[in-house]
Amino acid sequence: MELIHVMNWNGLLIGVVTFLVIGLFHPLVVKAEYYWGTKSWWLFLIGGILAAAASLFIENILGSTVCGVIAFSSFWSIKEVFEQEERVLKGWFPKNPNRTYPDRK
Repeated sequence: MELIHVMNWNGLLIGVVTFLVIGLFHPLVVKAEYYWGTKSWWLFLIGGILAAAASLFIENILGSTVCGVIAFSSFWSIKEVFEQEERVLKGWFPKNPNRTYPDRK
């Protein structure tokens, strides 16, 4: 039982949280592109900046790290929202019938 108290669980916990955050951001990108198109990139930028700023002010290493993971997942999502539009144009994901899409050839 004492071995459990000696172990450092922070690395595993950060890994699990990172996995969950990345898993959460995939459907967020899909939904954002579906409803708002590539115009949604600035939402990910603002979220990333806020999370990055929060990570600088949180003293707890675990909380700071989680905010950093959220920040850079947000920044990566900016790229992904443009790639998601390409996937929609290829027919891999459904188009929103209420939006117009660029005519790319």
